[in-house]
Amino acid sequence: MHRPSVPGDLDRPERVWARAATLAVVAAAMDDGDEFSWGEQGLECWNGGGSYWWRLKLLEGGRALLCGQDSDGSYTHDGDRQIDFLAGGPEWLPRDRLHHDAQGNLLGFVYWWQDGAWARAPYPEKLPDDGLAMALSWAAPGEDAVRRIVDDLVALTETEVDAAAGVRAFLAAAEARTVGAADVAALLDAVCDKDSWYDVRPEAALAFAGKLGLTAGERDGAAVAS
Repeated sequence: MHRPSVPGDLDRPERVWARAATLAVVAAAMDDGDEFSWGEQGLECWNGGGSYWWRLKLLEGGRALLCGQDSDGSYTHDGDRQIDFLAGGPEWLPRDRLHHDAQGNLLGFVYWWQDGAWARAPYPEKLPDDGLAMALSWAAPGEDAVRRIVDDLVALTETEVDAAAGVRAFLAAAEARTVGAADVAALLDAVCDKDSWYDVRPEAALAFAGKLGLTAGERDGAAVAS
């Protein structure tokens, strides 16, 4: 990704969603530091150490919204001065919520997907970074980004395992919205140590996958981007 990031640094929304949802499903099964929630605003993640947060929502008509902040990488706000994150943005953006986030200095980046492409507000010429690359490096196109999310999840294990195949299989099922109990079990078997100090909760992971609309036959949890 560029610093600051540009819209072309992000993969298609359905792929970004599949990766975000995979992280959320694993987090629902165990305590790993990141807290995920799902609601009217979309899928939201808060890092337990306060390093970053982000929110992703897929909407009808092939639209999407991604926003968040990295505490170290976002230079889009400085005291009372910040860029207008909604400049040039479409009318369907949740402007009241985004204005509220901006007033609380919570925003470091806002990207929207419309008409087959990501876009964002213009940045000042000398802006060092918006924090997207630091908070969501796994959201970029290409194989390197897929390897990054695999590495992030494999890092949860305390033994050496080859979990790449299991993670990739779940990513494919998540993108296709065909996740079932067997897919969740295989993912957790790949990235969670059975003999470690933490409890693994496959039922909770499957339930959260259902809320996100990933399970077989579910299409209502989040709109599928076209």
